[in-house]
Amino acid sequence: MTSAAQAPAPGSGSSSQPDHLGHVIFITAAAAMGGFLFGYDSSVINGAVEAIRSRFDIGSEALAQVIAAALIGCAIGAATAGRIADRIGRIRCMQIASVLFTASAIGSALPFALWDLAMWRVIGGFAIGMASVIGPAYIAEVSPPAYRGRLASFQQAAIVIGIAISQLVNWGILNLADGDQRGKIGGLEAWQWMLGVMVVPAVLYGLLSFVIPESPRFLISVGRTARAKEVLAEVEGAGTDLDARVAQIESAMRSEHKPSFRDLLGGRFGFLPIVWIGIGLSVFQQLVGINVIFYYSSSLWQSVGIDPSSSFFYSFTTSIINIIGTVIAMVFVDRIGRKPLALIGSAGMAVSLGLAAWAFSYKKDTGGDISMPELQGTIALVAAHAFVLFFALSWGVVVWVLLGEMFPNRIRAAALGVAAAAQWVANWVITVTFPTLSDWSLSGAYVIYTVFAVLSIPFILKWVPETKGKALEEMG
Repeated sequence: MTSAAQAPAPGSGSSSQPDHLGHVIFITAAAAMGGFLFGYDSSVINGAVEAIRSRFDIGSEALAQVIAAALIGCAIGAATAGRIADRIGRIRCMQIASVLFTASAIGSALPFALWDLAMWRVIGGFAIGMASVIGPAYIAEVSPPAYRGRLASFQQAAIVIGIAISQLVNWGILNLADGDQRGKIGGLEAWQWMLGVMVVPAVLYGLLSFVIPESPRFLISVGRTARAKEVLAEVEGAGTDLDARVAQIESAMRSEHKPSFRDLLGGRFGFLPIVWIGIGLSVFQQLVGINVIFYYSSSLWQSVGIDPSSSFFYSFTTSIINIIGTVIAMVFVDRIGRKPLALIGSAGMAVSLGLAAWAFSYKKDTGGDISMPELQGTIALVAAHAFVLFFALSWGVVVWVLLGEMFPNRIRAAALGVAAAAQWVANWVITVTFPTLSDWSLSGAYVIYTVFAVLSIPFILKWVPETKGKALEEMG
């Protein structure tokens, strides 16, 4: 699926302020609910990890497969969402994702076996993958050109807010269960409520999809030009030359090159060099271990002797730090550039991860009584929060900005798809290996993540291009 990110036609008036800017913001926020669910569903499992291990009496390898199962669905959903949306529309895709999110929440909360839980995780992952593609494309297609950049940021903001809210809800439910993840509340265990509560935002997402308009670009593609003009007038202002805008969109759609996988080949090692750089960015973003924090932080802190209630609270505070870092990145990415911000993040992550690895090396297990010295425990907590901050203010945002800008126009969509797929694969590798690595050596696992953070610095310096201030047409 392609986005309608064209510049306004001369004299079209589409840069004027919409008559109902508040309504445009509402439309954008409704679409960004998919991003909220993306963040929520990705992170909510954090609160249920140890309870699932206990409930089904499984080891680290089986547990990791259940946690990572969602990523299989993510990859399939992201790969197919564009084609589905081009056939049935963006709004219908949102409604399908809402139904899948709702089914996944109910099924995950009421599993009768481990395979059943994994299946619902895959279904939820498929919805995540769809939301990760549909939301940004729809927002780009309905946003007035003058406001597109600011409105596009709603998606990323919604994701990090979804992560934070999921951790806050988990913490609240744990406290209702007197600090026991398997404690009963209304006949269900606490962890089941954690997974089931997502029904609320999932249903809200579906309801909102019925009150926002279909994308003008899709409407034009299926011959509903009159309705497309109504939507354009609604979102771009009364001064818009509707005939000119429709002609502009039709012209852009006719001239678009549909890139194929073959277009990405031709380099010395298969892919073109710029495609390998995109893959490298995606892989490094995951190999520093950021999703260990979002998927496993509660069990991570419990594994070094912190009580469940405190561990859930620290998961919430790291998600707040994630929001702060994301806001910092959004403020500075156009001011100081992509590469400088990425370098600052890499250096900060390397130091933070190194400190965490050192602190975790003091973990002691005395007859099942796990503890850490107070100094090292404090340093581990500070280092983990600093790691999330440096990631969020750099690689969390910069990678997506670079992937959207650095590829030549003729291969952008296909190259972005390959890079995104590489990111899901790397995410899966980190997610599925952490429990086993942690059993082997928690400190050793963080040494590995530190090494990748350090290696990302020469990678940025030598191969990553600076795209700040350049037009997309300059990326040759």
